Order: sequence, then structure tokens, then C-alpha cells
Amino acid sequence: MHTDRYMRRLFMIIALGLVVAACGEVTGPGPGDPGGAPPDDPPAPSVVACEGGKARVWSCSGIDLISRVRVLDLEPGRQNLSGLNDVWGWTDPLDGSEYALVGRRDGLSIIDVTDPFEPRPVGYVASPTPASTWRDVKVYENHAFIVADGSPNHGIQIVDLTRLRDMASFGEITVDARYTGVSSVHNIAINEETGFAYAVGSNSGGNTCGGGLHMIDVRSPLSPSFAGCYAEAGTGRSGTGYTHDVQCVVYRGPDVTYGGREICLGSNENAIVIADVTDKSSPQVLSRGFYANTGYTHQGWLSEDHRFFYQNDEIDELNGSTDKTRLLVWDVQDLEDPVLVKEHFGPTGATDHNLYVHEDVLYHSNYSFGIRILDLADPGNPIEMGFFDTYLEDDEPSFSGSWSNYPYFESGTILVTSANEGLFLLRLQ
Repeated sequence: MHTDRYMRRLFMIIALGLVVAACGEVTGPGPGDPGGAPPDDPPAPSVVACEGGKARVWSCSGIDLISRVRVLDLEPGRQNLSGLNDVWGWTDPLDGSEYALVGRRDGLSIIDVTDPFEPRPVGYVASPTPASTWRDVKVYENHAFIVADGSPNHGIQIVDLTRLRDMASFGEITVDARYTGVSSVHNIAINEETGFAYAVGSNSGGNTCGGGLHMIDVRSPLSPSFAGCYAEAGTGRSGTGYTHDVQCVVYRGPDVTYGGREICLGSNENAIVIADVTDKSSPQVLSRGFYANTGYTHQGWLSEDHRFFYQNDEIDELNGSTDKTRLLVWDVQDLEDPVLVKEHFGPTGATDHNLYVHEDVLYHSNYSFGIRILDLADPGNPIEMGFFDTYLEDDEPSFSGSWSNYPYFESGTILVTSANEGLFLLRLQ
């Protein structure tokens, strides 16, 4: 069975490079249509090329549409109306099959995207608590770690993803373990090199660590254990060190003092915070970074050489601090003295959200403007190179449209979630 799936995947990857078929436009939905537009997505297998600024009804540049899974179609036989939020990916090391892990307000959908022309929902992980606007998932050693904010007693759900190999039909997937040292959690990051997870924005019970880093040893994924707390007092809106999102890496950047150390870069609502967490019992702050016209220091990601940190601010467009989407570029060659070297402004005023870096390209979800792609060949000076607008109505500051994206599949398929429009499978031209 795995051989057949591998051959199918190989065929479809070849087809991605060879087949470009443009389809005619159809009428879009009315405002608030939870399924998104349009109901009759392109017949498979065919890529909808972005030509003349459009891929059917969606505005675009430099990015083609492979396929889309509407919110309504995430569960075969049942009309799901739960909006989407975060997304991550898992590649089965056994046969290279690719899966999208799609956050929903009421749980997590898992979609087989090995054949990107015909994405296939395979299962659903139900939330143990009431629906939440914020759900996040990361993967370590073939296990998904799922958290939700505004969800007391949710904890961290842990699912062995290799069980997907034996699922012959769509069904609900039970969790294999649950970590209850935290309760409601806004986000989770995992350093796959070290095997440590970092729950951030914890509240409503457990060891909240001031909303900062709740550090967990997940090297035995089904037996996670508490490893320590870190919160930088004086940051966060309440001053407790609340961390909204974080990236933790084994540092390989230009600051030789910290080579090989485990470094975390936190986005703490009103500042970025850089810390050495190699010793979980005694984390050390290295620096803070503040900037003008702060709305909400939301999330960020390092360049692949660990020289620059690209950070988004979720509220500055909404509060009028800027009239264009603002991306902040930090030079962190000296981890003890981060320097804001550039403010890059996008083409619209859309609110920005999650961003990730892969192979010197930055993938930036921008709510009502969809996903923006920036060239980092000159890493200190990002250059716009494309976009795909998943939201048809406008490009104004709001929380409608693309929440997040995942650009790390070997196949080149880019996953993009759009709250009411569904999961988009895209590719760079």
C-alpha cells in the first residue's frame, strides 16, 4: 500500500511541474459564506495558473492554486461550519506522504495532501473543551501536540500520527496522551533538535509561568515532563513576561558567544525577548527589543543563518499606527543587542499574522490580503515577490482571511488556512 502511495506522490510531483491549466472564473459567495468561494473548485488534476493577476476569482501574483478544501468539506458527510485558525504539516518518514494539520475552533482536522490535486480529509481530533478561536499544533517525532487558548482544562493533546497509516476511512482520532501541567495555552513551539516544547500564553490553571515559557521535555512524546519556567518580568501587557509566540533553536548564527546554545526569541506583546534556555533550571535573558508605535508584538521567525529576526505586529494597522502592513526586521548578530534595521511596508493595509522562513523566502499570512511572499536574497531588505489573496471582500485591517501557512513540504506544496474560506494548497511559480 505504501509503495502505491509513494508512486502516486511521485507522479503528482512530476505533474505539478508540467501541468498548468487555467479554468474560467465563477461567481463568488456573498459576505459571510462559511464555505468560501466558489463551491466548484478546479477539477483534478489541474493547476489554476495565476495569469493576469487572477487565479479564477482570487487575486494573485506569482503563486498558482493547486486545490482547496472548503470549511464545509473538512468532514465527509457532515457540514462543518467551524472556522479555521492555525496549520502545520507532517511528512510520514515511511513513505513520504504529506498531511495538513488544520486547526479549527472545535478541534483539529487532518488532511492527506500527498496528492495535492485531491486533498483527502482522513480524520478529526475533537477538542476536550468548548470551541476556541485559538488552536495551535506542532509536530515532534511523528506526534502532534495540540493546544487551545480560552479553553480551561484543555492541556496539551498528544496524537501518534503514525496511526494514520492504518485508517481506511475518515473517523474521529482519539488522543494517545494528554499533558495537564498547563491548562489553557495560546501557542506551542517545539525545538525538534533538542526535544523540548515551549507552551506560551498559559492561563486558567496548571503552572502558568507568568504566561511565559512553560518548558516541557517531550523526548519521550507520550510521557512529557515539566522542565522549568521562564518569564521576563517587565514585558507583556501585564508585566509578567507573557509570551504570545516563540521560536527556539540551537543557535548557529554570527554571535560566537552563544554558538550551540539553545536560544529562544519571544514575541511578548510589547517587546521581543531573547533568552538562553540551555539550562532549563536557570534560563538567562540576553536582551529585550522595543520599537516605536507598538500595537501588539505578535510573532516572528529567524533567517536561516540566524542573523535576522522577522517580526509582525498584529494591531498596528488596526490602531492606525501604520496605514500599510508593517514587517519589522531585526539584526540579531549580537544577541545581547538586537537592532531594528528596517520597517518593510506591504502593498495594502491588511493586518499581518503568522510568518515563516524557508530557503530564503518569507511566507507571511496577512488576514484579508491572504499570503504574501517576500524574497530574502538580501535578508536585510525583503522584496515583494508574490501574493495569493484568499479573502475576496477587501484588504482592510481585520481578522478575516488567512491566519497561517506551512511552507516546509519537500513537494513544494504550500498550505494556507483562511478562516472561513478553507485550506488552500498553493505553489510558487
